[in-house]
Amino acid sequence: MRVVIAEDHALLRDGLTRLLHAFDFDVVATVDNGPAVLPALLHHKPQVAIMDVRLPPTFTDEGLQAAIAARTQMPGLPILMLSQHVEPLYARELLSTPYGGVGYLLKDRVSNVGEFVDAVRRVAEGGTAMDPEVISQLLARREPLAVLTAREREVLAEMAEGRSNAAIAAKLGITEKAVSKHINNILTKLDMPPSDDDNRRVLAVLAYLNR
Repeated sequence: MRVVIAEDHALLRDGLTRLLHAFDFDVVATVDNGPAVLPALLHHKPQVAIMDVRLPPTFTDEGLQAAIAARTQMPGLPILMLSQHVEPLYARELLSTPYGGVGYLLKDRVSNVGEFVDAVRRVAEGGTAMDPEVISQLLARREPLAVLTAREREVLAEMAEGRSNAAIAAKLGITEKAVSKHINNILTKLDMPPSDDDNRRVLAVLAYLNR
């Protein structure tokens, strides 16, 4: 699987490259600044891009803007954004682009190799990988979520992180049937149409949380 990495810190960039190579990813290019991102993506056409939100020269949102521009020119390009801090606004901007295959993780998650590699693969396959801290902040800001029970809020948080029904059931120690029931209740209470497509379901939930 071809990967392009955009990260200005040399040690992290090298570490990500070595880690991904160890799991049979093919890192075809690495860049360390915002202006170089889009040309690299257009040239190499990776199957997934891993990008820092803040890149030189201004260290504001060059990475994010490059990601949005790339998805405009390469519809559906899977992108996993990395950030040093929780920045829900940036997550919202990324999620506002069409198509699936998006992720937003704190850089601390890279230290958990299994979770990080799983997130990269999930995004590459068109899924969603959202950091629990980002989801937690989005949930905290949504007053309408008061209509949900405590268990439904737990299920919603797991849905927003991109987990399947089976994974949610295993994480919460309940049956898949119970998960399906909770999800139907959540979608009904939030006035959202049900969907059998897991990715659309996750994106719909995240879109609701970001309104």
